[in-house]
Amino acid sequence: MFSLEIDSDSDGHDLLIAELWELGSAGIVELSDTRVRAFFEAETDRAELLARYPGASVREEEHRDWVQEARDLLQPMEVGRRFFLVPEWRDDPTPPGRFRITVNPGLAFGTGVHETTRLCLEALEELVTPGIDVLDMGTGSGILAEAARLLGASRVIACDIDPEAVRVARQGFVGSADAVRSAAVDLVVANISPEAIIALAPEFARVLRPGGTLVASGFNFSEVETVKAALARVRGVWQKGEWAAVVAGKRTVTS
Repeated sequence: MFSLEIDSDSDGHDLLIAELWELGSAGIVELSDTRVRAFFEAETDRAELLARYPGASVREEEHRDWVQEARDLLQPMEVGRRFFLVPEWRDDPTPPGRFRITVNPGLAFGTGVHETTRLCLEALEELVTPGIDVLDMGTGSGILAEAARLLGASRVIACDIDPEAVRVARQGFVGSADAVRSAAVDLVVANISPEAIIALAPEFARVLRPGGTLVASGFNFSEVETVKAALARVRGVWQKGEWAAVVAGKRTVTS
């Protein structure tokens, strides 16, 4: 068995993890927000991996159950006031008064560990009221869509451009906001990249009903002003560590 230590930028960190699982990694340890160690069986073509990840360092490893050790690092967690996120292989009891969400880490973005996911969950706690319609743009592993349902949303539309994310989430469709009809939802939550949020800002405005709300995250606090400039009626900025979320209103769309 051997391991690769790989660096990435913070925006591509979760996509790197998903890709490494797809390449057959036997286990992944997150060393930081921008570095991972991925373990592979000895028969894996390491030359191909090194060609894919130039600059990665290789280390020979003793034979251990790296899958279990990687799993052991991810524990159940309480998020916000109302959620309890549990890896799918755990049977820990749900604390009283909390909604249980089962997560499938590693296959798609959104395990609840990352600060942007937690920021969005906390925002949904404050903004979702029974009966509203919600769009989860870039659903990833489906955590935010499930949270909106548990909080009482009448209808939740979940979409992602990654077919693997839609499969893991077991919901939604492959596509983007342009596949959603105009004035269809009361709230959009988008935990994606700042570039995607800026590019999709007119689409978010189009699909929101009058008085609707956008929760946008997936970016570093240093990028807040850039994101805000693409939005309108910004109501607040939430921060957790180096990461941020922006809550904004419906922007007027002109033809």
